[in-house]
Amino acid sequence: MPHLLLIDDEEALRSVVAERLTGEGYQVTQAADGEAALAALDGFAFDVIVSDLRLPGVDGAQVIDAAIKRYPSIVAIVVTGYGTVKDAVDMIKLGAADFIAKPFQFDELMHVLNKALEQRRLKSENAYLHQQLDERFGLGSMIGKSPPMRSLFQLIETVAPTPATILITGETGTGKEMVARAIHQTSPRHRGRYVAINVSAIPETLLDAELFGHAKGAFTGAIAMRQGRLEQADGGTLFLDEVGTMPMALQMKMLRVLQEREFERIGDTRTIKVDVRVVAATNADLSKMVKEGTFREDLYYRLNVIPVHLAPLRDRVEDIPLLAQRFIEKFARLTDPGSRLPTVSQDAMRRLMAYAWPGNVRQLENAMERALAMSGGRTQIEVGDLPADLDDTVAPATKPRVDLPADGIDLPALVSQIEKDLIDRALARTDQNKGAAARLLGLKRTTLVEKLRRLKSPNDSAT
Repeated sequence: MPHLLLIDDEEALRSVVAERLTGEGYQVTQAADGEAALAALDGFAFDVIVSDLRLPGVDGAQVIDAAIKRYPSIVAIVVTGYGTVKDAVDMIKLGAADFIAKPFQFDELMHVLNKALEQRRLKSENAYLHQQLDERFGLGSMIGKSPPMRSLFQLIETVAPTPATILITGETGTGKEMVARAIHQTSPRHRGRYVAINVSAIPETLLDAELFGHAKGAFTGAIAMRQGRLEQADGGTLFLDEVGTMPMALQMKMLRVLQEREFERIGDTRTIKVDVRVVAATNADLSKMVKEGTFREDLYYRLNVIPVHLAPLRDRVEDIPLLAQRFIEKFARLTDPGSRLPTVSQDAMRRLMAYAWPGNVRQLENAMERALAMSGGRTQIEVGDLPADLDDTVAPATKPRVDLPADGIDLPALVSQIEKDLIDRALARTDQNKGAAARLLGLKRTTLVEKLRRLKSPNDSAT
């Protein structure tokens, strides 16, 4: 039952309206003046307030203004009379839902109330749906609705509660550290520290001390004992970014940490026990590095307990609109928190979705920051606001260019390879759904199945 505060200094009218509203299912509280209304608002969050503008002492405008500021979702109805319609319109600009002029019929009041409550319900429902979208298409600060991202969210939610070591792979700019943070935040270790270190950014001579710490006097300049990142992450998560660049000598020390959960600081003989989860990331092919002898095989298997792969942005085009709008919101709020969020025009969105994005999500973020700055405060971002290098937006798979050597090429074999590659990518994008992949390729499902059989694709067994 909606709780309604009815404010009017005409007692006879107020009593009759209150009785009728009670009969319609409202729980009504009456107030004869503005002071009484403000006192009632101090002690209770009403769903609806119906107030005359002309009141003795504190007028209705002040009451409604105070109610809206205190309870932003309250439905405020203004009752006007004596030529105060302009004042009522001004109140609507401040947040009142509607107004009704004296004298009025009760049915007219009920119509205004029902309409205002329905608008509030729709607004609330819309906010709930936005929340559901964030829950469905996001995890932590990551968003996406493509099959690869949905699979990623499901995998993170499955493995995060476990203590298993995780190796995140993917191209530069795909958001590997965001995945590591999401794993930490959704794990039982979220109350512990999340400590990140970019292995490639620290010189080899300093990396040992940075990871494991050092004792006082361990080397020239070690004037005090220092904890390493590993010890700082005790009880939490240690993120090793670009782990493929770790020197061989440190790889052995890290292997011991993963096996025994212990280490020594540089210059110290005391063994330190740690309870830390290691999440590593790389854009390199560690299995290839193992074969080449540049990465320890035993460490690779210790890190790769649970492999997590991030698909490049070009393979999840349907995520681009969500990401673009998220980045616009991020940068617009930094510039002017109270401003209206601009949108991306359809032409500009088509340009964004057609581009191959070699720099992945990071490149898209930079592009949207630039586009927002170039838009000059307009409510819509246009093609001309986008970076110039997006002009070459034809994806390689759409319009391939193949060099023709002097001795010629095997055209049937090349065409078959391109066809197979497109089919494999379509199946990957649709989570191995042949019907959806066929629609993506503009084929009938039976035609796609026949092509898979003819090409002897490894995806032929997909369902």
